[in-house]
Amino acid sequence: MSLHISDFGTLSGEVIKEYTLKNANGVEVNITNYGATITTIKVPNSKGVIENIACGFDTLEGYFGKDYVENAPYFGGTIGRYCSQIKDAKFSLNGKEYQLANNCGPNNLHGGRVGFDKKIWTAETFESSNGSGVKMKLKSNHLEEGFPGNVDVEVTLTLADDNALTIDYVATPDQDTPLSLTNHTYFNLNAFHSDVECHNAQVNANKRLECDDTGAATGRVVNVEGAADDMRQPKKIGDAHNEMSDGFENFYILDNENANFVEAAKITCPDSGRSLTVKTTEPCMLLYTGKYTSDAIKRENGEQYGKYRGFCCETHRYPNGPNIENSPKSITKAGETFKSTTQFKFDW
Repeated sequence: MSLHISDFGTLSGEVIKEYTLKNANGVEVNITNYGATITTIKVPNSKGVIENIACGFDTLEGYFGKDYVENAPYFGGTIGRYCSQIKDAKFSLNGKEYQLANNCGPNNLHGGRVGFDKKIWTAETFESSNGSGVKMKLKSNHLEEGFPGNVDVEVTLTLADDNALTIDYVATPDQDTPLSLTNHTYFNLNAFHSDVECHNAQVNANKRLECDDTGAATGRVVNVEGAADDMRQPKKIGDAHNEMSDGFENFYILDNENANFVEAAKITCPDSGRSLTVKTTEPCMLLYTGKYTSDAIKRENGEQYGKYRGFCCETHRYPNGPNIENSPKSITKAGETFKSTTQFKFDW
């Protein structure tokens, strides 16, 4: 294992750092403390060629480019306080209504206008028997983006020699507050030589949450058995797109009421031989195939992003959970600890 720290840019007079984790097999993960963001993931293919498989940029300036900011795809960011959409940008808690920013039509998206993905985190590196990693810390203040309570947040990213990238989330609020954290990395297991429609996807869920015409979850649970978006057996993403006449933005409900560490999905790319297995303690996972990503966005080296050129496996609590009765653990109580683990394991 190796660990390297370099300068990534300057923001508000502060030097932003990038942390490079590399294991014995050539897997390399770059993370910046701007937004606790994964910028690059390099993985060998079946022929041993090491290539980047994650949407991102090589400089801080890339995250402030006009095309990127206007499209707002959240490449690789740590999302919080509450990921996905909250209906009408408001919720009630303990008899009080809280108003949030309507930064996605009438709804609140990914924590608001300045969510965790746009914050400067403090960081410390470590090496252990489990691998090398970086621990990011953030203090989110009371009524920041409209959410109640002060929250201490830690996100730890660890790369191991078994090619697993594990992300552990811990957060402690001093008031009851909605909390749902995820990582928003877009993967392309063919290293952007094609879009992701050539990938095969398997999602271990037979239910999903219904969304309304604004994109907010209604709370209604839909059985997908036999439907176009039934992915319990591996299916080519392009074939599923054709059957659905749309890309994926599907919130699959995992059979995981006890927050066990379960396999949520496996994505494979026959062309490169790479695969990604996703395990999580979370109750649901959004499979998103980048149907809204702008084709105008490229990495500095010309690596082409855009529609269907990256997929996300976002593990988290119910979208719109604060407004859905009995949604599991959408509210973390004062003094309790929010804990979550998701692992992305690579093979080739």
